[in-house]
Amino acid sequence: MSSLIDIFTSHKSDRSFTDQPVDDAVLDRIISAAYRAPTSVNSQQVSLVVSRDAAKRAQISQIAGGQPWIAKAPVFITLVLDMHKSQVAMAAVDRQQLAHQSIESIVSGSTDVGIALGTLMAAARAEGLGIVPIGGIRRVPQELIALLDLPEHTFPVAGVVIGHVDQPAAQKPRLPLATFRHDERYQRAGLEQHIADYNKEILQHWKDTGRNDGESWSESVSGYYSKVYFPDVLPALKKQGFGNDK
Repeated sequence: MSSLIDIFTSHKSDRSFTDQPVDDAVLDRIISAAYRAPTSVNSQQVSLVVSRDAAKRAQISQIAGGQPWIAKAPVFITLVLDMHKSQVAMAAVDRQQLAHQSIESIVSGSTDVGIALGTLMAAARAEGLGIVPIGGIRRVPQELIALLDLPEHTFPVAGVVIGHVDQPAAQKPRLPLATFRHDERYQRAGLEQHIADYNKEILQHWKDTGRNDGESWSESVSGYYSKVYFPDVLPALKKQGFGNDK
């Protein structure tokens, strides 16, 4: 088994999988790791929906914009921000839940989902499997909510593909560490040059890996963030009973 630090520092998102099943006991261990991950105020506001049925994975693939690795790999897990459980728990003691009406609950719940997602990915890689996290399930969230029969006060935040790797991916370079680690205060100095250097490095990476269509980081992030990336998220959140005015 790889050391924990090696697992994290060697991360890469694989997108080429065989259709070999993931052993039940292995999947149980992976899920158990995420099950024990921390949550804010012990709210346990995360639920996982495990999709192994090929037809359902194919549907999720289309919902996510046609990502074929979702349909190909044997396991897809949707991570759900779940305040339905807490609502039922509060009703048991005649209390009314109000927190789901706030932005804070969405931030807190999404943070807990992120912790669980990181745990799932590390556990899967420790078992010798490949992973790729998927944000595309938020592209048309209402379709996924219907497909997975999610109740009120839940929302599918992210997903992860898990399977046996066919063709391993290359690890992408990152922005310089100085843009990530800030000692004592946020360090603005030199950021433009760091980004310029990284733009050159990532372009070379694409060429080295046979991607002649690869963009610089500035161009790539502009393609996503010069617009509201998934505009259907807010109306879907509201339809699920979440608020954004507190």
